[in-house]
Amino acid sequence: MSAEGFRTLADQLRSWPDARLSRLLLARPDLATPAPHDSGQLASRAATRSSLLRALDQLTRLELCVLDALVVAGQTTRAELVSLVHADPAATTAALEHLTDLALVWDSPTGPRVLSGVAEGLAGGPGAGVSGLRTRSPEPVDPAVVAARLAELSAPARTLLEHVLDHGGEATTGTSRHTVTAAEAATPAEELLARRLLVPRGGGSVVLPGEVGLVLRGGRTTTEPVDDVPALPTTERSAAMVDKVAAGAAFEAVRRVELLLDHWGTQPPAALRSGGLGVRDLRAASALLHVDEPTTALLVETASAAGLLATGQGAEGEAAWLPTDELDRWSTRSPAERWWVLARAWWDSARLPGLVGTRDPAGKTWNALAPELAGVHQVETRHLTLRELAAVPAGEVLASGTGLPALVARVAWLRPRRPRTRADQVAWALSEAEALGVAGLGGVASYVAGLVGDGDGAAAVAALDALMPPPVDHVLLQADLTAVAPGPLESTLAKRLQLLADVESRGGATVYRFTSSSVRRALDTGWSAVEVHDFISSVSRTPVPQPLSYLVDDTARTFGSIRVGHAEAFLRADDEAALSEVLHHPKAASLGLRRIAPTVLVSATPLDVLLPRLRELGAAPVVEGPDGTVRVARPDQLRARTPRDRRPEGLRAARGSATVAAVVTAVRAGDRAASSRPAGAGQALSPSGSLAALREAVETGASVLIGYVDNHGTRSERVVDPRSVEGGTLTAHDHRADDLRSFAVHRITSVAPVSP
Repeated sequence: MSAEGFRTLADQLRSWPDARLSRLLLARPDLATPAPHDSGQLASRAATRSSLLRALDQLTRLELCVLDALVVAGQTTRAELVSLVHADPAATTAALEHLTDLALVWDSPTGPRVLSGVAEGLAGGPGAGVSGLRTRSPEPVDPAVVAARLAELSAPARTLLEHVLDHGGEATTGTSRHTVTAAEAATPAEELLARRLLVPRGGGSVVLPGEVGLVLRGGRTTTEPVDDVPALPTTERSAAMVDKVAAGAAFEAVRRVELLLDHWGTQPPAALRSGGLGVRDLRAASALLHVDEPTTALLVETASAAGLLATGQGAEGEAAWLPTDELDRWSTRSPAERWWVLARAWWDSARLPGLVGTRDPAGKTWNALAPELAGVHQVETRHLTLRELAAVPAGEVLASGTGLPALVARVAWLRPRRPRTRADQVAWALSEAEALGVAGLGGVASYVAGLVGDGDGAAAVAALDALMPPPVDHVLLQADLTAVAPGPLESTLAKRLQLLADVESRGGATVYRFTSSSVRRALDTGWSAVEVHDFISSVSRTPVPQPLSYLVDDTARTFGSIRVGHAEAFLRADDEAALSEVLHHPKAASLGLRRIAPTVLVSATPLDVLLPRLRELGAAPVVEGPDGTVRVARPDQLRARTPRDRRPEGLRAARGSATVAAVVTAVRAGDRAASSRPAGAGQALSPSGSLAALREAVETGASVLIGYVDNHGTRSERVVDPRSVEGGTLTAHDHRADDLRSFAVHRITSVAPVSP
């Protein structure tokens, strides 16, 4: 900082090195779009209400209290500021430096000073109530005078004043008179108003001046220390156990996502008109994956965020949720690499799967994948939650019962201005992290340093690879027509086995059951009985049981004995008894079957309806082509196009850094151009230039001469004292009218300083 301070924030920004200016633009990215012309316009943009509110939302309780103290103190030095904040002096100094880096505070010749809009943002924002001292008296009041006025109060008036202080510094007066003298005061509220210990604000409300609050709190802005970060209760748990539990969850998450997307590749669920996933489709997916619906919603949302799921056209051209072509590349990677893709997408996703199944204020149920199911604060809350949990010492995890409320309090200290749903979002972050294998048993897994911290993704993948069980290439056949996989099967083997057998149970060892319908499912895709026998014997480490061989042979013997063709449809078989069995089946009446020959039946039911109905009756029909040959084929795997906004994380970070560097270059070039212009009063300005000049006048409290064109096109010059600039309107005290007036910024043609 300059020894004499800076006249304006713009002057301070001009003095900063490029590295510090880049940090400002990275911390407040809204300042860089579009690129400001120079430091003056950058300072002007930093003082807009919308940008200030975004910056205030990023502050901790300590930093907000430092801003409170600056607003209340007004012209103060750093030493005086440290004495006002109830915190460690070093912590207060560090918070002040951070506020300066964010361009919320600038170093004036008289000491640190907040931007003009900060006080309004603190008073009206969602973080109101941090200290309750964001209002100053209309005229400076000496602490000794305040103490003397407090000594004159009656006991009820003093109690009322302390009650207002404890509840945010605002109150309503009811029927109390606002303009009374101390002698005329008839109620405790009128006593306070008469002595200016409460100041009318308008609309029947009053506020407690900051100077009064400081005296009541012993010269500090708060009675309690504001740098005490809530502690996290922990319990002992070995890091190895946390890693094993989390790695198991990670493996299951990858397996379930792959299973679900493979299933949806042939039987895609319809996309709702609103763009979401139907409740029945979510319930069916939950039954397929053997997990509850909230976990299914999380997996579906994560797959969509990873670019593995998108809307496309189904087999009939209808809108449906389909796996993308990225799935085929993703499936070829190792389980750990696939997990990293899912975890990285979840880490940066603004989606709110925790709301799926609940109802919005209008009573409508939230659907998974609905476009509006996103929250602007979700990503930050997730990052804060997991990073605070990762900071717990090794060998300790969050205590059950008391750990979650303490973690909510910690996040509330870090972001006091965040929404009321913070507790829910913290709970969602923990449950989602455990479901995806990022955390386990209340602790963050050691291999996620590349996700939660600044580590390398390749290191995380290597560490998880060491924890995951190696894939196996065999099963153990049993006499009860089951096969046990003694570990995770290789991806190709698992897909082929799931085609031939049904999954009966999952876990460390997966159990598959062979049935006539599952074997028929393989035959429907073109397998022959010989291929089925060869596959079973090649993947089994135990002899093939005789019941399983009989099952395959019996199913193959009846398979294709009945053939279906187009009549609307016809059924043909060499075995007359097989056709008679179908014709006289109790449930075949609705199929409209009619015998036209001993070995031929015809039906009025379309072929695509007739086939599944016959299979439900226990038959094993195959489709016969026009040339009499059998047609068997596996259903086509449908795919959607991968969304274009799926770019690698490194590429996005590189582009962000390049953008900031370009903005810094543009600002420096604008400063050089401005310094080379000849000084001249009243030169024409663009609307953005007028905003920058007027906001500079607001910060410095200087009078300016403006050229103004009114609604009739008449140009005039006015000397004004700018008070605020917001929404394209200047509010200023007009010296000519001796009143507060509003001026449209786009009608201001020139701004020039006025000599005192």
